[in-house]
Amino acid sequence: MKIKRYSLAALIVFCILSGGLLAYSYKVFLSTGAKEEPEPGPRKLLAKPAKVRTHLYFLGANHRFLKAEERTLVQHGGVVERARSMLHALIEGPKGELLPTVPAETRLLSLYVTADGTAYIDLDRAVGEKHPGGSLSELFTIFSVVNTLSLNIPEIEAVKILIEGREAKTLAGHVDIRFPFRPNILMIK
Repeated sequence: MKIKRYSLAALIVFCILSGGLLAYSYKVFLSTGAKEEPEPGPRKLLAKPAKVRTHLYFLGANHRFLKAEERTLVQHGGVVERARSMLHALIEGPKGELLPTVPAETRLLSLYVTADGTAYIDLDRAVGEKHPGGSLSELFTIFSVVNTLSLNIPEIEAVKILIEGREAKTLAGHVDIRFPFRPNILMIK
């Protein structure tokens, strides 16, 4: 009878140990290999914003040429997003000794780039109403925008300026802006 008791006790201990070992093995198996698959469907991969060295063109202190101010801008996405961030930085004005070329009250209403490389930028009326005036000042404003976009973004070859969604004859009364402008490096020193 003692032998039956010891045999029964040994069998119970064996079952408990085997059950524990089986439970432990199952737990390890689940944690190392067999993971639930995610639901099928499209995955959205968000591109990390890039930090890009950019040359913004502002008026030099001598009022005779545009000068580049190098900035590192965080830029998302494609051509339009890059151009938009550059224009916002240009409107905010220079950080150093250079002088602004676009009135600070100006708002960028829209921007798009055509397949032939022409960027159409739509500015509000403040660009003309708050402009200091004069033909040279208008040229600096126009080529500040044109050179900033076209010399930093290879996909942009020319820039057409619209005001309040419409084609305007001039920016502030002097320079004809009915046609797209190509960059003018002669205005940069």
